[in-house]
Amino acid sequence: MFSAQDHYIGTDKYTGSYYAASANSAPERPALTQAIHADICIVGAGFTGLSTALHLAEQGKSVVIIEGAKVGWGASGRNGGQIVNGLNAGLDTIEKKFGPDTARFIGSMVQEGGNIIRRFVADYAIDCDLKPYNLYVGLNTKHMQALQDKQTLWRKHSMDNFELLDAGALQKHVCSERYSGGLLDRTGGHLHPLNLALGEAEAFEKLGGKVYEQSKVLRVENIDAEPVLVTEHGSVTCGTLILCGNAYLGKSVPKLAPRVMPVSTQVMATAPLDDEVAASLLPTDACVEDVRYILDYYRLSADKRLLFGGGTVYGGSDPADVEAKLRPNMEKVFPQLKGTPVDYAWSGNFALSFTRVPQMGQTGPNSYHAMGYSGHGVTGSHLFGKIIADAMLGDTERFDRLSKIPWYPFPGGQALRAPYSTIGSWWYGLRDTIGL
Repeated sequence: MFSAQDHYIGTDKYTGSYYAASANSAPERPALTQAIHADICIVGAGFTGLSTALHLAEQGKSVVIIEGAKVGWGASGRNGGQIVNGLNAGLDTIEKKFGPDTARFIGSMVQEGGNIIRRFVADYAIDCDLKPYNLYVGLNTKHMQALQDKQTLWRKHSMDNFELLDAGALQKHVCSERYSGGLLDRTGGHLHPLNLALGEAEAFEKLGGKVYEQSKVLRVENIDAEPVLVTEHGSVTCGTLILCGNAYLGKSVPKLAPRVMPVSTQVMATAPLDDEVAASLLPTDACVEDVRYILDYYRLSADKRLLFGGGTVYGGSDPADVEAKLRPNMEKVFPQLKGTPVDYAWSGNFALSFTRVPQMGQTGPNSYHAMGYSGHGVTGSHLFGKIIADAMLGDTERFDRLSKIPWYPFPGGQALRAPYSTIGSWWYGLRDTIGL
């Protein structure tokens, strides 16, 4: 039997983000209040769970989703909204840690998640402000060398979608004096993440799926045979259990808790900008992230707000003042926005794995999990959802390979993982500051 901690607060509403304020209408979905049986039960109505569920429902499978709060309540509905291809760990790092075969395997599918998103948006007419182009930007010569190396590395893996830009060429996309250049990925993009999640949930339900909200998992029983998921007011006995709670799974499955650490990242949204001002910042409406360890990421919303994110807090706690944390960085990039009002500021947790490689595997013969996207979950979660669905449908090749990639615990265990990571963050942040 597995017990859980009380890790949800205010499950009947979303956090006070711009995304929540501009969300498309959605039905009030019921809580689970009885004992039911399901062929397949998915825990978590974020991107991993929704991608898995939608892929399975498209093939006629009977699926139930159990969500502790609301659809997209966690990282899936709070993130920067950027379609960034690849994992947190670069293909070069993956090759060093796990060998060239694993790097080739990962490299063959890192752009697939973005294609899945675009397919869902097109097939189900999801209104989520989908726009093209993602930019990586560098602040110094070392950063630019890293971007050139990234272009070369991805070409090695048959991906030639990147255009290297010097400082002058970058000005056509990002009107800031802060950068030495950048790398344009034309297969990247950005969107309203909460509306994507809501649209995927609606599509899943139209295919016959069922979503129960505000149904926090208390424990999982009999996970080594026919799993029984126990919620606050009901239970699900299922043929197959798929755990997709990621940073918000908490300790409901203790076998998984040591594998990841919740890390808080922050985003703020300015008041809407005049069209002329918005165009003077990001003329091609691309989304942007820099290549520092403690990075900035930003983009324009559909109503011309600058959404600016960054910062990390290890252990998943929220900073006292998100705007105070982010505004100085925004004004370094765009000094002309000094004094511009900020209408929304919020935090959310992502699940960091020690290797920065997402994890997929089994906790029992009929229980599966995917987690640990380490800040690159928008595309990775959609990919991993499809891979789990493929395994449920009989094609286990990619699942089997991913599940064999080893995971490593954080040094010092759960008690010391946040202090350890904070020290590492401080060190790399110092390197960012002095340009190493």
